[in-house]
Amino acid sequence: MAMNINLFVIFIVFFSTTFFTALSKQSSSDINWWCKKTPHPEPCKFFMGNSRHHFAPRHMSDFRKMAVEVAMDRALKAQRHALQLGQNLENKSQKAAFSDCLKLYDNTISQLNRTLQGLGPNRSCSDFDAQTWLSTALTNIETCWAGSLELNVSDTIVPIMSNNVSELISNGLALNGVYLNEESKNHAYGSFPRWVSKQGRKLLQSSSIKANVVVAKDGSGNYQTVQSAINAAVGRSGTGRFIIYVKRGVYRENIEVDNNNNNIMLVGDGMRYTIITSSRSVGGGYTTYSSATAGIDGFNFMARDITFSNTAGPQKGQAVALRSASDLSVFYRCAFQGYQDTLMVHSQRQFYRECYIYGTIDFIFGNAAVVFQNCIIYVRRPLKGQVNVITAQGRNDPYQNTGISIHNSQVRAAPDLKPVTRAFKTYLGRPWMAYSRTVFLQTYLDSLVSPVGWLAWERSKFALTTLYYGEYKNFGPASSTKSRVRWPGFHVITTSNVASRFTVGSLIAGTSWLPATGVPFTSGL
Repeated sequence: MAMNINLFVIFIVFFSTTFFTALSKQSSSDINWWCKKTPHPEPCKFFMGNSRHHFAPRHMSDFRKMAVEVAMDRALKAQRHALQLGQNLENKSQKAAFSDCLKLYDNTISQLNRTLQGLGPNRSCSDFDAQTWLSTALTNIETCWAGSLELNVSDTIVPIMSNNVSELISNGLALNGVYLNEESKNHAYGSFPRWVSKQGRKLLQSSSIKANVVVAKDGSGNYQTVQSAINAAVGRSGTGRFIIYVKRGVYRENIEVDNNNNNIMLVGDGMRYTIITSSRSVGGGYTTYSSATAGIDGFNFMARDITFSNTAGPQKGQAVALRSASDLSVFYRCAFQGYQDTLMVHSQRQFYRECYIYGTIDFIFGNAAVVFQNCIIYVRRPLKGQVNVITAQGRNDPYQNTGISIHNSQVRAAPDLKPVTRAFKTYLGRPWMAYSRTVFLQTYLDSLVSPVGWLAWERSKFALTTLYYGEYKNFGPASSTKSRVRWPGFHVITTSNVASRFTVGSLIAGTSWLPATGVPFTSGL
């Protein structure tokens, strides 16, 4: 029987409270007793029983640490297995899928390691941080599988997917989620996070920013390509921000900021003048993940006054302009141009301010905790017979602290769609995954948006009771909710208390790290 979304939320809170109470007390010495309390008890029992842990946890914090360690063990084994299998691949599609999976498993291991260190004896992170990193670890595994399906090589990927890593990470999410629900304090470190020095704060808040290196196509800078400047930051001494000034010009290249290259900032001459562009697509033999013109993994990334573009066009299908999995990342006065799957907000905590996003189908998608504030979303003209869908949020576990929040922004028709808006339907979003979560808050919705607002996934009833879609005090010609979908998971939000859960201060804990960036933001409604 389908469960009403409100009952589902009550169930989660009740489960968390009773779980916390039960596990805080002295328990049976049998590890099975503990595993029975998790969402996936069987892999828990099997791998806990066969791991290096030969003692029963005395407290839930012990069990949480053990759960993450076991997930780490399995992820490392899966990575080693993938490396062995990858040596014997000849098919181009298989190689492309494996390349993604190796990168994603490497990042998963980094996230799990970060969680273990943060929750260790010298506690250096909040439960909110840990939930973000565990959410990312799980999303990485799902992205690996999705890429293999796109290239029709899932049979090759099965050996590295049938290892229970996802279930074990999901158990860790549930356990950590219990602590998260018990936390009554703010998840902040203070007004500035520890990774920003006093000098860095002063620099980032000043009107003029002094670059470490300059990129210029005409040879007047230190480098002529953006990637070469990014590479120059690798292995630098110190932990301060590395600022790359990209002079006006069209840079036809694909760039990557890997997860070992942190605190990078790209500064352009304005979104009309500094453009990074490429044309990879699923239709051209890439996965959605690897089609990105810019792929950002290193944490604390910032970009300002730049356009990221993918010119593959609507005929080539999924083609990403920017893919971000950068924790505590900021994009300010940037533009993202594409058609299907323009902006992949893959994972972690992200903030977009005064940005322009152009696209047609699912063009803001992924499983980050992300807030778009004071942005303009431009819906373009799709192919004949297609419909436009703005968001496709990818939350696939009830304990992931992720979601897309579009706040104080605008949804409008792009110039190519404006003359023919009546010929194409436009929807606010559709559920890519079971617990898809998206809200529009105090946002202008122009007449192009369909009166029903939201679209089911491939005309099915998938996720309609488990998703969370909300609208709060939107305005404009299409803002009326009278004809909206009647799904259990859709909500007309009527109170500021509920709407506030999806603001900068709550969804991405922005008051703890955004002040350091110097970028303007509104923490609440």
